[in-house]
Amino acid sequence: MSFEIGRRRLLAAGGAAAVAVGAGACTASSSRSGGAKKSAEVELPTYKALDGLAPDLKGNEKGLHNVFLKAPEKLLRTTEKKPITSGTISALTQTFATPPPPMKSNPFWKNLNSELGGTLDMQVVIDSYPDKFATILASGDLPDLMWVPPNQGIPNIGPMLESQFTDLTEYLSGDAVLEWKNLAALTPSSWRTAVVNGKIWGAPIPSTPFGQVYLGNPEVWKEVGGFQSNDADEFLEKCKDVSIKGKRWALEPFLPNAFHMFGEWFGVPTGYRVNEDRTLTASQQTDEYLETLEYAQKVFKAGVFYPDLNLAESSQYFANGTIGAIVSVGPRGASEYRHYNKDLLADILIPFPADADRTQVYDMGYGTVGFTPLKKTDDEKKIRELLDLINYLSAPFGTEEYMTVNWGREGQEYEVEDGNYVLTKDGETNVPGLQSALQIMAAGEGVVYNPIADDSEYIYAQEKKLLEHASQSPIKGLYSDTASSKGTELSTRLNDVRDDVIQGRKTIDDFTKALKAWEDGGGKKILEEYAEVLPADVPVTKDPKKK
Repeated sequence: MSFEIGRRRLLAAGGAAAVAVGAGACTASSSRSGGAKKSAEVELPTYKALDGLAPDLKGNEKGLHNVFLKAPEKLLRTTEKKPITSGTISALTQTFATPPPPMKSNPFWKNLNSELGGTLDMQVVIDSYPDKFATILASGDLPDLMWVPPNQGIPNIGPMLESQFTDLTEYLSGDAVLEWKNLAALTPSSWRTAVVNGKIWGAPIPSTPFGQVYLGNPEVWKEVGGFQSNDADEFLEKCKDVSIKGKRWALEPFLPNAFHMFGEWFGVPTGYRVNEDRTLTASQQTDEYLETLEYAQKVFKAGVFYPDLNLAESSQYFANGTIGAIVSVGPRGASEYRHYNKDLLADILIPFPADADRTQVYDMGYGTVGFTPLKKTDDEKKIRELLDLINYLSAPFGTEEYMTVNWGREGQEYEVEDGNYVLTKDGETNVPGLQSALQIMAAGEGVVYNPIADDSEYIYAQEKKLLEHASQSPIKGLYSDTASSKGTELSTRLNDVRDDVIQGRKTIDDFTKALKAWEDGGGKKILEEYAEVLPADVPVTKDPKKK
């Protein structure tokens, strides 16, 4: 089983934030400072794939993952020296798994420190990361490394980086990055998220470039000819047919995710629509959004959602067939439910047109979970030491360093069984929480790897189909002052009304009034600020009702 569950949970939160209208990415500077233009002009690090890594199925720059059908027989070594030379490096990060045992009683952590040549002293946050981040920032006593997430509401990113962190452009831009093999193997798309005010502030932490997908339990949907549908009406009819009152429900109860899935079928733009005159229209201002809202009302009224909207056991209920479909952060999640049901490989739904007169879209994800900058210093020796460390931690699957960081020691934390990696009992205790925290701070480009090769081949094939309908947000990497200061509050109010409309507690007219309040309260300003820094190469959005 792939060890990316912690990061996927983070991205689930990020996916919800992306659906929340007006929420801006925190990876460029204010529209008034001209930072977006500077960022567009910066020379990104030269991309150079590692020699010697040979996936069984090759990915591409559009997002298709490299696939390894079994554990590599020989691991590649990518570093020549132990990176920590000063004794101790401090860091702030977060885990989305069970917190790890502390360093003094964690053999996996101790071995990692031994391989690193010193002590990686990480403060691992398990609750509100933005609150902890803000507290430490205000104290002035910063650790050497601090993870900066893209969708957790940290304000004033540009000024904060300029005053508290180290500009790494001269070390990482262009061919300079080739000094660090693993950093050079990060794609240009990933690096764009670490560029702010025309400067490179840290190494990005790649995640799946794919967005959310609907997963179906095949045992539930085989009764109606399978999970895939031809149009929205057929999907609803299938949902009704598989639902059994009081015993089984077609869909998990998290309405924002379901609405997002429905919106793809109706052609709702990915966040914003770019108009012919280079202005922007937010997704919730479109006719397609209102059509999706009316459809979601019908689905809810049909009683096919599990009735407890706060259900905590969605994964288990999906695995045992109580719930027929669940939204995953990306297609790689199709194999994760074998943890609950060893026979379950979930069906990945490919977006279909809501009706015969329109074109569906598939919303791609952000592609990273942020970046990790260095505490402000002009000590070149210290900067290089920290970059050596990040380079080590960014080693990709198939390398010795990756195994040290993500699995530990063969015979101690993991074994190789039938050509696959399996955690030992000690590994299950000591690895997941720390591994999650490490991957939040630094990582190589993701791959698809599962103990069952057929799972990987299926996910790879479905990724190809999803890419045929791929759509990227036009504001990816842009910044709006108003979105930063008001976006979350504005979008939360509007989305609360949307969810009430879906449940029949409010009307479409109520949503229209709430949309007007969003526009007048800052939404129009957000659109203007994003349009002001919209790069010229971002294309006009296609009309989904024109084939």
